[in-house]
Amino acid sequence: MRMVIAGNGVAGITAARALAQAGKFEIEVYSDESYHFYYRPRLLEVVSGESSPDEVTAYPGSWYSEKGIHVHLSTRVVGLDTPSKRIILQRGELVPYDKLLLAIGGEASVPPIDGFGKPGTFVLRTMSDAISINESARRSTSATVVGGGLLGLETAAALRALNLRVTVIEIFPRLLPKQLDEQGSKILRKIIEQKGINIVLGSSVQSILGDMAVTGVRTGDGKNIEGELVLVSTGVRAKKDIAEAAGISVNKGVIIDSNLRTSAPGVYAAGDVAEFDGRVFGIIPAAMEQGRLAALNMMEEGASVYRGTVPYTTLKVAGIDLTSIGEVNPQEPGYEELRKSDPEAGVYKKLVLSDDRAVGAIVLGEKRYAVNVSEAVKRRAKVGEYRSRVLDEDFDFGTLS
Repeated sequence: MRMVIAGNGVAGITAARALAQAGKFEIEVYSDESYHFYYRPRLLEVVSGESSPDEVTAYPGSWYSEKGIHVHLSTRVVGLDTPSKRIILQRGELVPYDKLLLAIGGEASVPPIDGFGKPGTFVLRTMSDAISINESARRSTSATVVGGGLLGLETAAALRALNLRVTVIEIFPRLLPKQLDEQGSKILRKIIEQKGINIVLGSSVQSILGDMAVTGVRTGDGKNIEGELVLVSTGVRAKKDIAEAAGISVNKGVIIDSNLRTSAPGVYAAGDVAEFDGRVFGIIPAAMEQGRLAALNMMEEGASVYRGTVPYTTLKVAGIDLTSIGEVNPQEPGYEELRKSDPEAGVYKKLVLSDDRAVGAIVLGEKRYAVNVSEAVKRRAKVGEYRSRVLDEDFDFGTLS
């Protein structure tokens, strides 16, 4: 049986590895990238120059051969012929499949900024992006990062490691609007600014300045901010176009059911391209879980059920330990929020409860506590009589039921 996987990111290769373990399938992986699978957060090492592209790939080429996984690099899938069970490659070749996994991920979502696309403007999504950013950074003295989310802050730190003057511009009035609340964001901003990164909040970018070379950006309120390199990090959208063109049901992403199936027979989806229960998760834990379960269901129809992934993110900036998991900014009534804050020490903790059970947490500055509380949130631990002590650094979460 031929199992075809479109995409060699974390979802695709997780699925390929699971299929290979069964030892009885022909596994073909097609990717428009020219590099073997790498974990996307490690692109920051390439941006900063800490690692070379080859050093951040997860497995050597020989690993795929040993596993019986045939990877076709620089080979873009441009269409699907689902009635005939074939994928269409860029050069026109038709490749048949018995089961197909769409794991083609997402692409950077760039707002309408006048001048974006000229030399010196970038997004960070692929290895080639990271290489280009590093090359440009080595010729520059200043950089502007548009977007104060996780990737924007991490890239800003990587550029700062190259001794550039770096400014981050965020349209929302706080950093990490999805992962932090206002109180936690203020503490994080102070820590980041102490690392020499300038933060501008509540401001949009209207245009890129410079003719032959980028010199900076102009904000919506008319201010000019320098930056010989401009990186836009304002979100990701699912690559759903080829699925939509093939008549597969899409919304924000390619819609999947609890068995990772799309609306087309024999076609599954996982990772940043997939939408489950109205949500595109866009995080590595979800991509790994979806990829593994998709493989199991491709091998045996209905073998495993996917129920969603608890959102879990960490900030990978040197010297900053930040974890955000689950529901951290509840908008509906019925939630309880417990907080403990020490701004001078750079510590902030928040635990969100629903029906007395842990459903979300923010932890800034206490790594060991973050690991323990995260496990409590994943199992929706009941807090009960420990409410007054549950935010203590040495609290034993094993006492919670």
